Amino acid sequence: MKRVLTYGTYDLLHYGHIRLLKRAKELGDYLIVAISTDEFNAIKGKKAYHNYNTRKEMLEAIRYVDLVIPEKSWEQKRDDVEKYYVDVVCMGSDWKGNEKFEDLRDICEVVYLDRTEGISTTQIKRELGLQPAVDGIDQIPEN
Repeated sequence: MKRVLTYGTYDLLHYGHIRLLKRAKELGDYLIVAISTDEFNAIKGKKAYHNYNTRKEMLEAIRYVDLVIPEKSWEQKRDDVEKYYVDVVCMGSDWKGNEKFEDLRDICEVVYLDRTEGISTTQIKRELGLQPAVDGIDQIPEN
């Protein structure tokens, strides 16, 4: 069985996410998705619209996803590959060349998938009129 692992926040789930997950699943037989916890997002200066449990539940409902695990730190990637016997780590092409993923090449294959043009979580937030980041922290209305 060929296992594939990808990482992300997967907030405001959209068509681009679904396409990425479908193409990731096509790289193997079993797809693991590590999603950033709310605490890790805070460290990265991000605030998701949906909390971790809601994002996890949404991802678990997608037929391409076999397992959802928490991403709690940048450093856990190597441990995840070993713990879950991962053969391929894949990410969106905007991560291409990033050492966080390139450093895994000695233990697994690393693949970058093209992003879906014309859609992104940032674009959706802008079009919905969500406030821009202040001091690097996304501002989500309290309502």
